Amino acid sequence: MTDVLETSLIHRPDSPDAAWWRQAVIYQIYPRSWSDASGDGIGDLPGVTARLPYLRDLGVDAVWFSPFYRSPQADAGYDVADYRDIDPLFGTLADLDELLARAHELGLKVIVDLVPNHTSDEHAWFRAALAAGPGSPERARYVFRDGTGRDANEPPNDWRSVFGGTAWTRVEDGQWYLHLFDRKQPDLNWENPEVRDEFLAILRFWLDRGVDGFRVDVAHGLVKRHGLPNWPREQEMLGEDTTSAAPMWDQDGVHEIYEQWRGLLESYGAPDRIMCAEAWVKPPTRLARYVRGAEFHQAFNFDFLDAAWHAPTLRDVIVASLEANDSVGAPATWVLSNHDVVRHASRLGLPVGTHRPNGIGVDDPQPDRALGLRRARAATMLMLALPGSAYIYQGEELGLPESTDMPDQFRQDPTFARSHGEHLGRDGCRVPMPWVKDAWSFGFSAAGETWLPQPEVYGEYAVDQQDGVPGSTLELYRTVLRMRRERGLGLGGLRLEDGYPQGTVVLGNTGAVDAPDDALAGAGAGAATGTLVITNVEADEPVTIPAGAEVLLSSGPLTADGRVPRDTTVWVAP
Repeated sequence: MTDVLETSLIHRPDSPDAAWWRQAVIYQIYPRSWSDASGDGIGDLPGVTARLPYLRDLGVDAVWFSPFYRSPQADAGYDVADYRDIDPLFGTLADLDELLARAHELGLKVIVDLVPNHTSDEHAWFRAALAAGPGSPERARYVFRDGTGRDANEPPNDWRSVFGGTAWTRVEDGQWYLHLFDRKQPDLNWENPEVRDEFLAILRFWLDRGVDGFRVDVAHGLVKRHGLPNWPREQEMLGEDTTSAAPMWDQDGVHEIYEQWRGLLESYGAPDRIMCAEAWVKPPTRLARYVRGAEFHQAFNFDFLDAAWHAPTLRDVIVASLEANDSVGAPATWVLSNHDVVRHASRLGLPVGTHRPNGIGVDDPQPDRALGLRRARAATMLMLALPGSAYIYQGEELGLPESTDMPDQFRQDPTFARSHGEHLGRDGCRVPMPWVKDAWSFGFSAAGETWLPQPEVYGEYAVDQQDGVPGSTLELYRTVLRMRRERGLGLGGLRLEDGYPQGTVVLGNTGAVDAPDDALAGAGAGAATGTLVITNVEADEPVTIPAGAEVLLSSGPLTADGRVPRDTTVWVAP
């Protein structure tokens, strides 16, 4: 290794005055599991409002809320019965107005979830569809079809639900309706102009109320291939079938919908209002189509989330993601955990190469908790050094592990029931937050019980156990987020540094610069404000830091002679 490293440019810096969302760190709140003000064991909007200063102090730019709409809660609110009202579990529209005002007062933007692929079967439209019968305008809002086989008693095709079982349910008059998820989540027919007009009106409703943007659920699923051809494969949220080859995912027709939505958002004053796509799409070049200038502002990078803890894999994903997004002028959007996947503090504690499980139970191989946290801290520091935007899932700043000892009788994810227990589902990552170790429900609620049981070990991770404690995961996140902003990493140019062991990922981030060409002209990490990022993923020997460099921050202890051990990331001022 040489002191002056040969480098290769993989991403040019963004403009220092770029729109906020091009470098934002956005924190996901799962409302029922954040904070309970009412004392019923379920989180609510007043509970969120009371704890918003915690997020300001953490250093995030915006908050994204999973659904809080009126719903029978068959899929934790992703089965919406009324898109213009708050479910009483969470509060009222007045509570949301208060939350918005307080968030904006604290300098936090607010992004809400939008669920356009399906409604609840208790939505007024679906009830009307059942009452109106075959061939009616009401049924044309959804995907109803006649059955096949003798007496039409077989489904219209062989599509499978993401939650397990058939994607079709038969109604009393003999027709069948499509639901790519639970039977209580009938898919809308996006070929119907009435559906498109309704969602434009829903967007206006929330924009008029003051929200700053939308995370769009199942953004790649709205349009189905004409004729609904057979596709006999099992479904999963991220797999080979999340490509345009599958007739229910990533069809080209979705893009004209989002162009219309983007136009609506622009009419409210660009570039402040944004959309982020939940699009489980492969490869990155297909995903980049969603973030072309006239469509979404952001799209979650699930390839990064799903990447194995393996240096070549991580490097390849980072390079491919930046190349694809740069080709359309969009920022990359990085993520490691959310409400649909095993928390990365546990996922990274499984043997490298393990297929990402859909839940972990007490009888399954257990993650190595210490190793998982060590890798999670390193992965987070790597992620937050990358240019673009990033999302943080509630509790990851505490290093929360997955709940892996939850008794089956508490599970509520429809995946568990529809797969007859074969897949445990997502409850393990949705357990309520621990705030105070020695309080009822760890300070989440005055209630003794919560909607999902909290593991006893969560007390060790409670906010009050980490607040102000040097080296704690909470303090690491606070420092990382502060340094990320100070050093302009979200807008920086990026180099892939050569000359390091194969088991490492080493990057140079220039930081935000006024003259990109000048900043990129030299070797090394670039401008004086540049940051060298060294992640020792799997190198057998600790990695030497360049002579004269200043260690700014480390995800874990360095060796006695100041080198970087495995499963550790350092930020260095070259």
